[in-house]
Amino acid sequence: MSKPVAVVVGVGPGLGSALARRFAKAGMAVAVARRNPERLAELAEEIGGKPYDCDATDGNAVEELFAAVEDELGRPVLTVYNAGAYKPGGVLDISAEDFERCWRIGCLGGFHVGRAAARRMVEAGAGTIIFTGATASLRGSAKFANLAVPKFGLRALAQSMARDLGPRGVHVAHVIIDGQIAGERPGYRPEERGQDAVLAPAAIAEAYYQLHAQPRSAWTHELDLRPWVETF
Repeated sequence: MSKPVAVVVGVGPGLGSALARRFAKAGMAVAVARRNPERLAELAEEIGGKPYDCDATDGNAVEELFAAVEDELGRPVLTVYNAGAYKPGGVLDISAEDFERCWRIGCLGGFHVGRAAARRMVEAGAGTIIFTGATASLRGSAKFANLAVPKFGLRALAQSMARDLGPRGVHVAHVIIDGQIAGERPGYRPEERGQDAVLAPAAIAEAYYQLHAQPRSAWTHELDLRPWVETF
């Protein structure tokens, strides 16, 4: 019997890699994708997965990714959109080009990936699609427009997809990462507040897998995760 297939789009050294490892631990065949797939070769070998080149802002490239995964590994039962981009700056300082780039990666890419996954899952009558959100999904802070706008849009997309696809057997979830992920942002010194003052990628990945494992009689749509010291 072939392994169930998971696709993770937006795989870096932090959460994306942790997700791939957790899904592989669960016995899944994992496709890991990003724009520079050569950086994924070591991870793919470690987990017995397969790396793919994909620019999520290109709808044709995303369709090609899912077609290749289905042909080489099988039809995905779990897809995570974890890609994003952010360039800080006040509204008087950020360029329209940077604003659009962040939106295309953070939101439009989620649409392309979510749609491609949904097309296959609806046909099968089952599957899980998870989008990675952030504190900025709920609050547009000063100098964070480049992050908040795409994250607000991604959350809206997840809500619409959940209402559309849930009755057809597809579980759509949105995870708000309300805090800093360990290893994903330079400059943090854990000795100041303790190692568990930031979100451990493996702990987040466990929550994602449990979302996928939920019985459909009690699905979670939105989950927020934060370290125990984080104010909210």
